[in-house]
Amino acid sequence: MNQLFLAASGGGLGDIASSTAETFGISWQLFISQCISFTIVAALLYKFAYQPILKILAERRQTIADSLANAQKIKEELARTEAARKEVLEMANAQATNLIEEARAAATKVLEHESQKAIAQAEQIIAKAREAADADRGRMLAELRAEVGRLVVATTAKVTGKILTVDDQKRLADETNKQLAA
Repeated sequence: MNQLFLAASGGGLGDIASSTAETFGISWQLFISQCISFTIVAALLYKFAYQPILKILAERRQTIADSLANAQKIKEELARTEAARKEVLEMANAQATNLIEEARAAATKVLEHESQKAIAQAEQIIAKAREAADADRGRMLAELRAEVGRLVVATTAKVTGKILTVDDQKRLADETNKQLAA
């Protein structure tokens, strides 16, 4: 270190650089070639890495700025839409209240009229149902008589062990129907 100090005080800057290079074992050819290599690598990195990164960052800044501007526009539009929605809801509520009142008045009138119609229709339905029930009852009785007659003939044939003629079958069916009618 004393040598560096002495070289600085006694000689020029070139002497200091030479003595420092000798002290640390620097080869000027290797140093210059490494400086050139570093400059080439730095230039390539600047051109192919640093500039594209700066471009992407600038695009990102612009996208963020656009997004913030759009967000502000959306907030404003949302506020306008919300105000319009409230106004429409208030108008709709007022109209709904009026409609409900009108509907209630009309409903009481219709209720009276429809009640009278419903009573008349119910009476007609009851009358038709009675007629249908009477018709079904008559049809079922006829079917029952026919079935009972058939069963009496079949039972009689099995009990007597002979085959009944058509006249015998008719006579037994008539007697059974008379007894069922009584």
